Amino acid sequence: MKKIVAFGASSSSNSINKQFAAYTAAQIPNAEVHLLDLNDYEMPIYSEDREREEGIPSQAYLFKEKIVDTDGIIISFAEHNSSYTAAFKNIYDWISRIEKIVWYNKPMWLLATSNGAGGAQHVLKAAHSRMSIGNPHEIPSFSLPEFSKNFESEKGIKNKELQLKFNAALEVFSEQL
Repeated sequence: MKKIVAFGASSSSNSINKQFAAYTAAQIPNAEVHLLDLNDYEMPIYSEDREREEGIPSQAYLFKEKIVDTDGIIISFAEHNSSYTAAFKNIYDWISRIEKIVWYNKPMWLLATSNGAGGAQHVLKAAHSRMSIGNPHEIPSFSLPEFSKNFESEKGIKNKELQLKFNAALEVFSEQL
């Protein structure tokens, strides 16, 4: 059984990206899913001075352990001002200080969703560009626009064209596990 770590890159308690990450992970056959909540890894804002004076927070090591102990990673990005949320960027900054290979070259699937027509494509493009560097796997990505219109928790993706694109990305990710 493959272990999957999934999370919405948001600190919102009712994050649609966390919901979408959980749904996506549940589509992986024969997988043990560990759904992470970024709020469980809240840390001071990263700075070189803080790292020098106080060291790397224990929450960064705990998050990194989850990444080490998995076969694949699913991240659904919320978009704040066309970029990562502060919560995700801060965790990313801290865990990158532990080791340079942040995601351990694990197979990844990058997602984004929003209630807008853009589907958080700006952050998804930036994340894909950054996380593809050095990763030996093809990293599929998928953006779901208009989440409230195109998704129901009981049915999943309601738009057939979007469902086909999702399934293609699912196949790429699943084959790499």
